[in-house]
Amino acid sequence: MDPDELLRRFGREFPRGTVLFREGDPGREMYVVNRGSVSISARVGTVEKVLSTLGQGEFFGEMSILNDAPRSATATCVEDCLLLVVDARTFEAMVRASAEVAVRMIQKMAARLAEADRQIENLLLRDARARVVHFVAGEASRHPGAPLALSPGDLATRLDVDARQAADVLRTLERSGLLAGGEGAWTVPDADRLRHFLDLLQLDSHPGTRP
Repeated sequence: MDPDELLRRFGREFPRGTVLFREGDPGREMYVVNRGSVSISARVGTVEKVLSTLGQGEFFGEMSILNDAPRSATATCVEDCLLLVVDARTFEAMVRASAEVAVRMIQKMAARLAEADRQIENLLLRDARARVVHFVAGEASRHPGAPLALSPGDLATRLDVDARQAADVLRTLERSGLLAGGEGAWTVPDADRLRHFLDLLQLDSHPGTRP
């Protein structure tokens, strides 16, 4: 189907701050971001934790219409958005009609499962410093040489740590030469050194494991 026709049939505008659905709601539609960005969050204990922020071309909400299950997270418009809103019947027809759509969905869902595994691995770390370093090391390995947007506030939300702790860890990494640059454009000069530093932190957080 022509992109203009898709927009005409399924495009809807949502102002910034709109909650598209909440965790636990029934799911009857999926969404594709045409313009703007949407945050995906979930409750972790008493804290609302941002899992990801999706931009143009990203889709979400498909799992609820695939398995007829309640929403597993909350979706909120971070800015004014133009979204394609597709119901279950239309979604099924699109997948059946296009192998490319089906392959893209499988690839995206596999990437999301991998990211979920990384987040679980991170949250299992008891030491807050290790969580921050683990996250930075993971981002560096997935985006080698690229500037990393690391802010204490974002790290605090993602990793369930205190923003001041996150800021302290970033400063420590910078003083040690393991991070360079500044907020919004950090780089990791030597990923192997950063991994070694993480290994030492994990040893320190488990007394009795040092040789």
